[in-house]
Amino acid sequence: MALPLNLTVKMGSYLLKQKLLRREKFPLIVEVEPLFACNLKCNGCGKIQHPAGVLKQRMPVAQVIGAVEECGAPMVSLAGGEPLMHPHIDLMTRELLGRGKFVVLCTNAVLLPKHLHKFAPHRNFAWMVHIDGLRERHDESVSKDGVFDQAVEAIRQAKAAGFAVYTNSTFFNNDSPQDVIEVMDYLNDELKVDRMELSPGYAYEKAPDQDRFLGVEQTRQLFRKAFADGRRRRWRLNHSELYLDFLEGRTDFECTPWAIPSYSLFGWQKPCYLMSDGYAATYQELLETTDWDKYGRGKDPRCDNCMAHCGYEPTAVLATMGSLKESLRAITAG
Repeated sequence: MALPLNLTVKMGSYLLKQKLLRREKFPLIVEVEPLFACNLKCNGCGKIQHPAGVLKQRMPVAQVIGAVEECGAPMVSLAGGEPLMHPHIDLMTRELLGRGKFVVLCTNAVLLPKHLHKFAPHRNFAWMVHIDGLRERHDESVSKDGVFDQAVEAIRQAKAAGFAVYTNSTFFNNDSPQDVIEVMDYLNDELKVDRMELSPGYAYEKAPDQDRFLGVEQTRQLFRKAFADGRRRRWRLNHSELYLDFLEGRTDFECTPWAIPSYSLFGWQKPCYLMSDGYAATYQELLETTDWDKYGRGKDPRCDNCMAHCGYEPTAVLATMGSLKESLRAITAG
């Protein structure tokens, strides 16, 4: 299953424009973290380890809009922290939609029922709910019982209200192919979410638990087995076909971290969401002052086992758009 048609068209037009302008580096998606505070303490995330003074900060709406407009990405991921803890997240979303952006609001969904009425369904808007396993596994990953059931109920409410709902599931070295299958089958067949994203657990250096991350060959074996018997085509996956090939080890890519830049209270994060090698004040400064050639598998040991979609999905998208064969494959997959 390929990307949604309206997003495919938006991305295709944007990529054509970049090619005509002969730009070598440009963002496909910008991830904005307007706060670091969260109502959960997930094992694979270190955002709430920031000092209390930082956790109290909320990025002004105008600053968010300015960063998005500056980099020019057609798609925006509002993340965190928990974005629904931001008092103006609904205004922020409306402002971005009004500027023609495709907006995905990432949430653990605990607060979603309380805030759902502040938002309206839109063809360029989707909730992205984190589901890292079925009940026991998910609640263990977020270190709190009952969160899985809350998330499922929130998804049902959002769907009933006419919203598009996506999910994002991260899998670690204690997950089996059957675990992946059971989660994807549940989301696809029972909850009937619109799109599903999945990613191998990445070596996020601030995560409290550093023993759960997958190696490259572990990742390939996990997804090769999980995708077998036609399941990959049956699930409504929100990924390019080439990225799914990459997860299976059927092709290999270099990372393009500049294509999904991360902007937070500290500025533009170098070089990507998963690594903190400093910050830039502007996106142009990020491009010009980051030594991109020193990052990637075989160059920086922190990159050696990373196959996360924030680094490799953009490479796959660019490769798809640059190949007539792959472009046709993407269309038929959708």
